[in-house]
Amino acid sequence: MKLYRIGEIARMANVSHRTVDYYTKLGLITPEKRSDSNYRYYSDETLSRLKRIESMKQEKYTLEEIKSSLDLIHKVSRDDHVTDKLASLQLQMQQLEREVKELSPLIDQLKPNQAKKMYKLLTPQSAACIEALLLLLGKGPLL
Repeated sequence: MKLYRIGEIARMANVSHRTVDYYTKLGLITPEKRSDSNYRYYSDETLSRLKRIESMKQEKYTLEEIKSSLDLIHKVSRDDHVTDKLASLQLQMQQLEREVKELSPLIDQLKPNQAKKMYKLLTPQSAACIEALLLLLGKGPLL
């Protein structure tokens, strides 16, 4: 397993040294080990986690939300591939949930005929996803 010093991992993740230090203090990332001279060394898993954190920040999540989300996913699986997939799915679902919340007032204003026409234009998978999200948000079915 290759280990990186703080400057190396910061450069590879396209963040500042101070960002890595801050995330470490918050517990978002943890060093794999420390050297005798107290240098922190980070792993490839940390690099993946840093990239996930930055991606979630782009989606406007707070650092607290990111930490709880990543901690929950990490508890489910320690396999990086599974963790990456779960994190990606969770991001997509949360993005869809935000979009449904934005669209919800518009959908509520549709007349029944307009809603039926819109519904017919959707693929079955899209319609099922919208229905599921509306149910999760407590809105009930689209039609």
